[in-house]
Amino acid sequence: MPGGETFRALRLLSRSSCGLLSGPENVTRRCLMRSMATDAQIGASSSTDPSTLAPWDRPVNVMTYSFPSMEPVRLVNYSQKELQMPIRKDILHRAIVYEGDMTRQGTASTKWRDDVHGSHRKVHPQKGSGRARAGDKQSPIRRGGGVAHGPHPRDFSTDLPAKLYDQAWRIALSYRFQRGELIVIDDKISLPSNSTPYLLEKILETNNWNTKKGRSTFITSEVDMDLFAKVEKMQRYATIMDRSDVDVKNLLETARLIIEKKALDQILKKHSRDLSSQPAKARYL
Repeated sequence: MPGGETFRALRLLSRSSCGLLSGPENVTRRCLMRSMATDAQIGASSSTDPSTLAPWDRPVNVMTYSFPSMEPVRLVNYSQKELQMPIRKDILHRAIVYEGDMTRQGTASTKWRDDVHGSHRKVHPQKGSGRARAGDKQSPIRRGGGVAHGPHPRDFSTDLPAKLYDQAWRIALSYRFQRGELIVIDDKISLPSNSTPYLLEKILETNNWNTKKGRSTFITSEVDMDLFAKVEKMQRYATIMDRSDVDVKNLLETARLIIEKKALDQILKKHSRDLSSQPAKARYL
């Protein structure tokens, strides 16, 4: 009978490991094999060779060192928009002027003639006394009078777009990196507790960072009072700052930067607001 042959063929297919009606174990096995093959294809496609990327997408390799031995530790990658920015002197100038204006107190205050206490009547009549004409006692030409055009409290701060200021930070770091003046410490900048400040002088001279090559700036992520005290005694050779006290001007005023990797990452994270912003999307009504 045709029907019996059909059922017999279906039973034979179900018994085979590759049959259409195989058991749930075989179905699960085939699904797992298919998913593993898909994952392998995705992994192979995601691991791209840096040489195949566009020049502006290739990572920047930075060597980190251990302190105070200054032995190489590892290579870390940064974006070209962080340490390979084109040098823009105009942006750096605007950022430094902006920081300088923000530090001005603007508290100088003097009394103008209207602020001096006393009567504002005329000292003597205009005519008839034989003396030179004069006004009130608050006149700037009289003793105890007001100050002519003296300073009053004012705000010297200027405006600068936040994204432009963030670019200035990365441009300053890129300038140091491109000149080989950015030394990244992998772990932490520290000296032995029983060491003297002259150990720091020896470290700087050993690495050819003496005064003939210019002073060095140490930037840490946290304040170490012992380290700060030792570096301050050797101000002829170096200066030290906490990350929160650093400005764009401080990144450019000495010969080199010796910065902890943690501090560098914190600076780049704080001043990368223009990189994380997404372009506005058009709305269609």
